[in-house]
Amino acid sequence: MVINYVNSEDEALGVVDEVKKSDAIAVKCDVSEEEEVKQMVNQTIDKFGKLDVLINNAGIVSDLPMFDKTVGQWRKLLNVNLIGTFLCSKYAAPHLIKTRGRIVNISSTNAINSFAPESADYNASKAGVIVLTKDLAKQLAPNVLVNAVAPGWVDTDMNKDLPENYMKEEMNKIYLKRWAKPEEVANAVLFLASSEASYISGAILTVDGGHD
Repeated sequence: MVINYVNSEDEALGVVDEVKKSDAIAVKCDVSEEEEVKQMVNQTIDKFGKLDVLINNAGIVSDLPMFDKTVGQWRKLLNVNLIGTFLCSKYAAPHLIKTRGRIVNISSTNAINSFAPESADYNASKAGVIVLTKDLAKQLAPNVLVNAVAPGWVDTDMNKDLPENYMKEEMNKIYLKRWAKPEEVANAVLFLASSEASYISGAILTVDGGHD
């Protein structure tokens, strides 16, 4: 198992430590940089000899009024969220074809029902991930299954600084009246990466607790 990180080395090594029953390494890689992605894939093959599953989970967000965002800010976000997903898939694909592997992309419910202009760049990037998922599923068929998970609100550090009133308003829209735990999203990813999902490709699995 390879755990990719950009800045959070301690957290990545913590995950490696948790995965005690399997061989795991942490690899620093900015997924928006093509050469770094190539090196990450090469390190994976050098270490494990094959690649079975790719999970495209890298993502950033910046909430600002729509027209206050610069072109540079848009490019940075799209480079990570969308182009990074493409680059990792591109360089992993030849190895996944050999193993009849899986790609699981992480999109967002923002890509499906967006009412948040302050995160327009994020919303657009995640909508792009959905389309890319469907195109990759067709491109890599029948050897590689490609699907995506679209989480709603999840209790992560990315959301910890949101205004409390806004968080309460959003929680009231959720049928289960709470945000998802990270492991609940991980379980959906695990399903799509497993043999239990052997006849699913090009699908978008929404994990949002039910939402108006």
